[in-house]
Amino acid sequence: MLLSASQPIWSLPLEKVYPGLRTTPEGLSQPEAQQRLERYGANRLPPLKRRSLALRLLDQMVHFMALLLWIAGVLAFVAGTPQLGWAIWAVVLINGLFSFWQEFQAERTLAALTRALPRQVQLWRDGMLGFRSVEELVAGDRLLLEEGDRVPADCRISVSHELRVDLSVLTGESAPVARQAMDLPAHQAELGLPTGERPNLLLAGSTIASGRGEAFVYATGSETEFGQVAHLTAGTPRSVSTLEQQVARIVHTISTIALTMGLLAFSLSLVFVGMTPLESLVFAIGIIVANVPEGLLPTVTLALALNVQRMGRRKALVRRLSAVETLGSVSVICSDKTGTLTCNRMAVEETWLPVPGEELHQLLLQGAALCSNARLDASGAVGDPTETALLQAAQAAGLDPAELQRLHPRQREIPFDSHRRRMTVLVSWPDPPLAIATGDSLVITKGAPLEVLERCDAWLTPAGSEPLDARRRLSVVAANDDLAARGFRVIGVALRAAGAEELQATPGDLLETGQTLLGLLGLYDPPRPEVPDAIRRCRDAGIRVTMVTGDYGLTAQAIALQIGLLEPPAPNGRGVNSHRGNGQHRLSGADPVRVIEGSTLAQISDVHLRQLLKYRHRLVFARMAPEQKLRLVQAYQALGEVVAVTGDGVNDAPALRAADVGLAMGITGTDVAREAADIVLLDDNFATIVEAVRFGRSVVANIGKFITYILASNVPEVAPFLAMVVLRIPAAFTVLQILAVDLGTDLLPALGLGSETPEAGVMRQPPRPRDLPLLNRPLMVRAYLVLGLVEGLSAMAGYLLVWRNNGVDLAALQQLAPDLLHHRATVEVLAIQHQASTVAFSLIVAGQMAALLACRSDRRPFWDLLPIPNPLLWLGFFSEPVVAGLLVLVAPIAAVFELARFPVGYLGPIALAPVAVLLADTVHKWLIRRPLRCAGSGRFRCRRRQDGAASGPAAPSAPS
Repeated sequence: MLLSASQPIWSLPLEKVYPGLRTTPEGLSQPEAQQRLERYGANRLPPLKRRSLALRLLDQMVHFMALLLWIAGVLAFVAGTPQLGWAIWAVVLINGLFSFWQEFQAERTLAALTRALPRQVQLWRDGMLGFRSVEELVAGDRLLLEEGDRVPADCRISVSHELRVDLSVLTGESAPVARQAMDLPAHQAELGLPTGERPNLLLAGSTIASGRGEAFVYATGSETEFGQVAHLTAGTPRSVSTLEQQVARIVHTISTIALTMGLLAFSLSLVFVGMTPLESLVFAIGIIVANVPEGLLPTVTLALALNVQRMGRRKALVRRLSAVETLGSVSVICSDKTGTLTCNRMAVEETWLPVPGEELHQLLLQGAALCSNARLDASGAVGDPTETALLQAAQAAGLDPAELQRLHPRQREIPFDSHRRRMTVLVSWPDPPLAIATGDSLVITKGAPLEVLERCDAWLTPAGSEPLDARRRLSVVAANDDLAARGFRVIGVALRAAGAEELQATPGDLLETGQTLLGLLGLYDPPRPEVPDAIRRCRDAGIRVTMVTGDYGLTAQAIALQIGLLEPPAPNGRGVNSHRGNGQHRLSGADPVRVIEGSTLAQISDVHLRQLLKYRHRLVFARMAPEQKLRLVQAYQALGEVVAVTGDGVNDAPALRAADVGLAMGITGTDVAREAADIVLLDDNFATIVEAVRFGRSVVANIGKFITYILASNVPEVAPFLAMVVLRIPAAFTVLQILAVDLGTDLLPALGLGSETPEAGVMRQPPRPRDLPLLNRPLMVRAYLVLGLVEGLSAMAGYLLVWRNNGVDLAALQQLAPDLLHHRATVEVLAIQHQASTVAFSLIVAGQMAALLACRSDRRPFWDLLPIPNPLLWLGFFSEPVVAGLLVLVAPIAAVFELARFPVGYLGPIALAPVAVLLADTVHKWLIRRPLRCAGSGRFRCRRRQDGAASGPAAPSAPS
């Protein structure tokens, strides 16, 4: 804190604040600000204490699945097989280290993406207003704060225009409170009010709910009021996402199955096979280890991290990991128009005047320029795109906006808000134009034409003001509708003259009455060229797109037609018919459409609204208030839809929080909107949303792929133990060999599946039901009864084939089983057993290589995906035979795992194993695609056909 005065800053008159902060009314110079930054440090809070890396590594070693394996290792030591115990513990350590590394990398990825969108603030340096990083703020800086900005430091207000502040972060009180640039009376300065309740202060962490103002920084970083209590948030736990809950449920389910099967195996082997308790214990450990999916957790982390990175490269910054999986289930997108569906490149292309004339045209542009908060400087246009377009139009007409503002300084301002839809300023103008009235000041209002028109009782002609009768009002409305129907955003401008003292004391609503209409300005913002294709892709993906805008209905309708959200009028002349009385617009023919204005929505009951949303799938909502946007989101959710919502303003925050996925604008969005959102669109582009949905679907699909792959290997691992009980033959595998399969064929290939890019057809499928579990019936059928069954049969067939080729049939093998079980077998018999186990082991490895290719898609044949690059997957694919070769061919390792070399002739049957797996999977995919073409995709088509008039009951009409 930098304050040389002995009194608190809130108690000082404004003229004493400047020397107290050693600053000037214009702010600081850049050299002085740099010196203070170096001396007092950046405006940031000290980093919160996080759980140490050692403890976070420990977390990866003691979760439920890891504890299960630790216990299995202890039991192995108890059973007298220390090499098995060490091997199991090695698996736990390797997976724990890998999980820790993936989680660490995922956090670094999120942190790096967050740094890509630094918070900025408007401030004056060397007398020039510009944007700078919040971290560069120092005491004495002069700030400009507008609606939606988060206050970056503790400040004393110097200028305020209808300023209201949300202090909920600091006080918990959600209602915005007024703040003013005022000197506190002596009696109020003596009251023991908390600092946050002083009406001339803005505290870091609060947000500007409405209005605008200027303020001087007096405390930054940890010296702020917020910094004093920030440590209290350090212990706030991160909420668990739905995906994490589902993965945890899968781990518990499979681990419970493993324990149950282990106990059953222990009992059966003890009672029916004749094993000793210790031998039965080792047998049970094998069953448990075979069923525990050790590689599941690190693969989930990798899948999320990779897709977050990919989304970041495509300008979608993920703020909450849970949003990635939710994107895969999005069925409705409620999108803004300006900047999201359009380019946000406003330009004034049309003007309308009551009576054409150059002097009136110049006055219209002067009024629009003076009633704007944007500015033009050497670096370009800064501010709201609509206002910068007005300034550029004035400049193109030979006017100098900066000089206009110097000649006619602003004395008062009533800021724009989404409910009033207009902005008003009071400027000094000693000589009112065209003798419209007497006085030394002008009230200028700009905003939605119909809102402005309601406050006018005359319009301006070269001869002066003329009363607005009904006929003239209708001509203004007709001019507005004509411009709007061509896709223009229309701005009305009006003014009135009066004395400054009179107007300063007039309440805001009265200040805007009795005005004279100057004319209308038509601004065009072209649709983004990529949006029509993105809309089409949404339809193909079963996602409904609804435009929600504050613009006039006809303007919204025109843009919706241009981007393909609405269909053009039918050739017979029927089509989109505007009914201005109730705000409805209908499209006759196959695709009924409504363009519903906020005034109409206010008259519709919640039940009526849900019926409308259920049966009408192409909708445009215009002139929407923020609370109506929230109501629309809640109505869609009540119908079971998963809703994504875009927003940029402070009033969009409730809808962004209520939505299943909140999407804030990175360029035009306010700080409040960004912090309320799950994902920030760095380019404000609707097409980026569609890409984000594609990657969201890919995450869940990839998790399903590697779960299928991991579970498929469980069947051939368990099958030898079941065969031992049922057929009374030796176990084809030892527990160490099962661990070799898990470690050699599960981890790296599963990670490759987790890194798969979205499939080509992922956006031609309906949204995934949100409540559909990851471990669902089709997945388990494919893993256990298709891939796993073929692998298990192949492995057992290979095992028995080796014995048969050595002259031992099934009956003889059953006689040898007790000797092998109790370690009494001869060297020759052990050699055959090791060779048979090695062939069975190799068959599983070969089968898992095929399963890896098969699991790249649950719908398409494996050969369709062979050309698609995935370096990590191919690394996993080729690592499987390499690891298997090392285990078999390197004598010391082979001795530990009880593996042995086998004759080259067995390579033929081993090569047939992947063919059998791929053939079985291809037939399975073909069989499930056949009924889906008639049932599954048919239901999808029926859902899409509800857009048509012939499907379902007719939607209810909105009230007039």
